Amino acid sequence: MHTLDALARYLVQLQADGRSAHTIRQYQRHVRLLAGWLDERGHRGFVGDLDHEDLALFLASPTATACPDGRPKKATSANTLRSSLRTFFGYLHAAGYTPTNPARLIRRARCGTPPPRALSVDEEQRFLAAIRNAPPRDRMLFTLMVRSGIRLGSALALNVEDVDLDRREMLLRETKNDRPDVVFVPEALVRPLREYLGDRERGPLFPTRTGGRVSARHAQRRFRVYVEAAGIRGASPHALRHTFATRLYERTGDIALVQRALGHRSIVSTLVYARADQRAVQEVIA
Repeated sequence: MHTLDALARYLVQLQADGRSAHTIRQYQRHVRLLAGWLDERGHRGFVGDLDHEDLALFLASPTATACPDGRPKKATSANTLRSSLRTFFGYLHAAGYTPTNPARLIRRARCGTPPPRALSVDEEQRFLAAIRNAPPRDRMLFTLMVRSGIRLGSALALNVEDVDLDRREMLLRETKNDRPDVVFVPEALVRPLREYLGDRERGPLFPTRTGGRVSARHAQRRFRVYVEAAGIRGASPHALRHTFATRLYERTGDIALVQRALGHRSIVSTLVYARADQRAVQEVIA
């Protein structure tokens, strides 16, 4: 069985298992990366012909270790690729499609969890100043993200009818775990959101000029324009979510509250925001 045919069967299994669309796309991307590398090497690409050495060569190759622009991948990204292959070939072996599991020797690299990249207070103010005169759609999108903590994908999937300003709530139909969730609209955003919505009753909250839905790639490009104008380096749209969570924890000191606000299923995911910073340690000791 060819790798891509095996992938098609695996994707069906993932859907049957109720895995999120985000997870399914990630597995698909990683296995296709392997299939492309095999094709470049002149390998037939049959999963039954692969052994642990083939996978080791792939994982050590620039295809697996470098980004498309040539920069080295982060250790966490490389670990995600390793995990995808381990799970994929584990499924193939369990299903009887391969005589052995060629991924049985793959191990995740040990690496510490990096602290979340949140904007500093000064960076946040500079960013808000940079979007102050932006087109209304961009200004509202990024202001909503930094003030509510929702992910870019969740924000772009919002429809006008998902926003209930009387109750100050938004229904998130697309989340990381594909579980609809309700988040609260800050009081300071109610009036700007009303003005932004105008008389619209349906359709994407953040539409294109033709009425379609803004893509994540386009939103990321627009975000880069504003962070560059604000003189901020090393920030992605997800930094706005980290910024929201960091400020919320600084104000409340309640990690369970931050967990609920972010919609994390496990509080372990939220604990990264509870790390004491160096200045706080110095103040306590002093």
